[in-house]
Order: sequence, then C-alpha cells, then structure tokens
Amino acid sequence: MKTNLKYIKGFLFSSILLGSFSCTKLKDDPYTTIISSELTVTDQSSAALLGAAYSNWRFVLLDWDGLWRAQELSADQEVIPGRPNGWVDGGVYKRIHDHKWTADEGIVVNTWGRTYAGITNCNRLIYQIETELIPLGARKEATIAELRALRASYYYVLCDIFGNVPIVTQFDLPEGFLPQQSTRKQVFDFIVKELTEAIPLLNEKNDASTYGKFNKWTAYTLLAKMYLNAQVYSGTAEWTKCIEACNAVINSNAGYRLEADQKNVFLTNNQNSKEIIFALPLDENYTNNWNAFDLHMQSLSPENQKTYNLLSAPWGGMAAIPQFISTYDSEDQRFRKNWIKGQQFAADGTPLVGTMGATKDKPLIYINEIPSIDFGESVHGLRLGKFEIKTGATVQLSNDFPLFRYADVLMMKAEALLRTGQADDAALIVTELRRRAFTGAPDKAVVTGAQLQMGSTYNYGRRDKDLSTTEGGANITFGRFLDELGWEFDQEGRRRQDMIRFGVFTTKSWFSHNADNNSDKNLYPIPRPEIAKNPNLTQNKGY
Repeated sequence: MKTNLKYIKGFLFSSILLGSFSCTKLKDDPYTTIISSELTVTDQSSAALLGAAYSNWRFVLLDWDGLWRAQELSADQEVIPGRPNGWVDGGVYKRIHDHKWTADEGIVVNTWGRTYAGITNCNRLIYQIETELIPLGARKEATIAELRALRASYYYVLCDIFGNVPIVTQFDLPEGFLPQQSTRKQVFDFIVKELTEAIPLLNEKNDASTYGKFNKWTAYTLLAKMYLNAQVYSGTAEWTKCIEACNAVINSNAGYRLEADQKNVFLTNNQNSKEIIFALPLDENYTNNWNAFDLHMQSLSPENQKTYNLLSAPWGGMAAIPQFISTYDSEDQRFRKNWIKGQQFAADGTPLVGTMGATKDKPLIYINEIPSIDFGESVHGLRLGKFEIKTGATVQLSNDFPLFRYADVLMMKAEALLRTGQADDAALIVTELRRRAFTGAPDKAVVTGAQLQMGSTYNYGRRDKDLSTTEGGANITFGRFLDELGWEFDQEGRRRQDMIRFGVFTTKSWFSHNADNNSDKNLYPIPRPEIAKNPNLTQNKGY
C-alpha cells in the first residue's frame, strides 16, 4: 500500500498526541490544559487520534512469533522445518507443529501482551474522550462506538486463542490493580454486546475515509465471525444469527464485491480492492520495524534474492505441508498463483542453483516434498506467494493485510447454510467463489450441496521419512467445505480456527504431527508470567 499516506501519517500524529496523555497524572498540568482546551478536532485529526489503537493489530498479527504463527504453524498447511541455514531455534517450531507448546512460548506471551496493549490503547482513548481531554463535540458518541468495536476485535483474538481472560474496560485504574478472570462464554457475550451496541452508531461509508477502520460493515463481519464460532466459544450454535450478520454486509450496497482475480486482493497496491472490508495498512516507508510483514523473508530461500532483486537475502524456512498442496486441483488458479514452485530463476531469466546443503550448485527446484520437521534441504517444500512480492522489496512488504474480506462473508454464510440443512444454497455461494479460480476449466468451478456434505480430500496421517500412516478425511463432517476454506484462505492467519470448528485440530495427524485427541489443545495456555503476577488467573485446563 503506497497511496493512503494520510492514514499512516495519522498514526504518527496520534502517537505524539497520545504521548501527552499517556498517564492519568501529568507532571505539567498547565500544558495539559492548553492541549485539551485548544485542540480543534477535524475529520482528519479525529481519524488520526485513533491510529495508535489500530496499529496494535499489525503487531498482534504479523510481528515475530505472534498470532499469524499461532494460527498457521500449529495447523495443517504451513511448517518451518530445520534447514541447512538453521531454523531449529531451540525446537520452537517443532513444538508448535507437535502441539507441545509451553506457557512460555513466544506465540503465547506475545499474542497475549500485544493484544492487551491494543485494548489498553482503546481504553485510554475512550477515557480521554469521555473526560473531554480530547474534545470531539458531535463526533464523541460515534468515535467511542468505533473504539468499542475495535476493542471487541482484540477481545475476539483473546477469546479465540486463550478463552478465559480478564475483561478490562477502564483506563483510570488504581495502582496495583489485578483484573479478575472471565469465562470464555462471558468474553463471547461481552464481545457480542459491544458490537451490537456499537453498530447503530458506526459509519456506513466504504471509502478512503473508512479504509482500515471499523465501519458498520466491519463490525457486522466480526459479529458474523463470532456467531460462526459461537458453538466453540460459548457452547451454543448461532448459525441463523451468523447468516443475518452476513446478510447485513451482503445487502449493504456499500460496494463490496469479489475481485475477478483473487490475486488482486493481495497485490502490493491493494488498497483499492473492493473485496477488502478491513485491512491492516502497511507501507515499507512507515511500518519499517524489522518484522513488520516479512512472510516472504521467512519463506523464500536466500537464492531468491535474485528473483525479485530484494534488498536483503531471504532466510529460507517456511513452506507448505505437502499433504495440503496435494489436495489442490492442478487447474485451480489459487494453486498456480499462491504457491512458489518449480525451477527458480533470477530476474534476468537465469536458472538459480542452490548455495547451501546437499543441493549446493544443483538446480534450485522447489518440490512438494519435505523429509520431516527436523530437516529439509533448500529444494524441499513449496513457498508462500499469495501476497505479491514486488521487485526491489525490503524486509517488509507494503501489501495491506486483508483481515476481513468479502469472500469471508460469503463463505461464513455458506457454512451456516450448510450446517442448517441448506446445502444446495451453500453450494451456489461456493460455486460463485470457485468460478474465478477455474477460469480455464469452468465446469470444475461447480460444486453441489451433496459434495459439500462429503468428507475432506485431505489425506490425513503421519507422512514424513520416519513414519507413514493413513487416516484420511472421509470421516470429517462437512470436510469438503473445510477443504474449500483451505483453498480460499491459505496463508491468511486463520487455519487453526477453522480446523477447531470442524473438529480436526486435535483429532487428525499430518506431516510430522501426531494426533493426540486432547481437546485441551484447542486453547493455548495463559502465559506463565501472567499467572505469576496475577493470583486471580487460573491456568487453562491441561496446562
């Protein structure tokens, strides 16, 4: 994303301003008085004020050992095996793959801390607006509603990953305050309440002024996602409410629609995509901390620096799990465009050769094989390529990250229809999405309700050099729909959630991962440091 600079500069402005209000007791009371009394808030500065609260989402999802890894590396699509240049890192990636993580893992500690940092920023802004430290006049009510919806999105992460967490809505708390723990259902109910109360007050526009922000349709999308996962989060299914929330977006006339080519959603300059409902704006000139958005660096082999004329050599670790790749139809454009495979070339067309390990000086040809989680050569495994890698890219990509997109709304509705006995209606929606993936073979785009009710085509079972077993996916209820989710949303930081909803996350084996049928692993542990400092917290079951 390169043109939406006002939004990013707003983040910088808000950080400066929030620095003036970062404590409830300020040393310079006259300065505080000057700021609060003389601040004139315009539409542009009002949006900028919220920047600090929004920017935490990028840290939560994309920074090193964060939410993206918690959702993807624990699931059946991506893996980081040992490589000739390292990537063992104390066994952390193997522990995640094996579901043997601890309460001290980076993905656990960082996801908790970064998400609560976002909540704290929301609480701080709400406090400053309610107390007139930031005078918004007529914008006050709508801005607080936007912040409540944004805060609910951070609690959505906590509900999904940890389940039983404290709900904190105040900023002016006494020193030494230790929050009480809420149950997962209480967190679910809180999120739904916050969203339903905020929605009537949120902006209905879908344009540059609401890009990367919580407008009404973003909130409805999150509400649909809560209802989609309601049975997991609260114990009670809410399929009809999921459909209603999806319909609110579908019938909004706000301009959301599927891109003719899925790849358009993931281009470097994707900020004008009509499919994106809520994006995390990224620009290498502004979001320039080392791990701001570096999936290409984590995945490509160092030799691929010459392919894209990258400013730094990639690190060559992450790849697709071969069993997942084998589920694709070879004519599916998502298989062809989202995964980097085969002989690799320099930008001038020169074939690349390996520079390390057993494939040194041999053709660098990515193949759909990886010996095991413990080790793979440079050629092993297809590499992540869903997000366009521009020529001359830095360590950070400039593609905006689409956290919610219209395809997701359609598929949430389709799943809810499928689960309420309306399989043929669900199939019409899935077929609509598949049409853009099978432009060269339109007959293959069509899927029937009967097919969606079948099992998965994923050939589950241990499948590495040490052991080969066969479990298959035929016994997965609506497994074919889970396949469709995998093909459409790979690499988007969500696979674990979908697998849990379909009852697969702990019951199936894949690659070097053995199923343990331990449903406790559907939640991550509360970080050990948090347990140590807050006696009100009880560790999640099984840890």
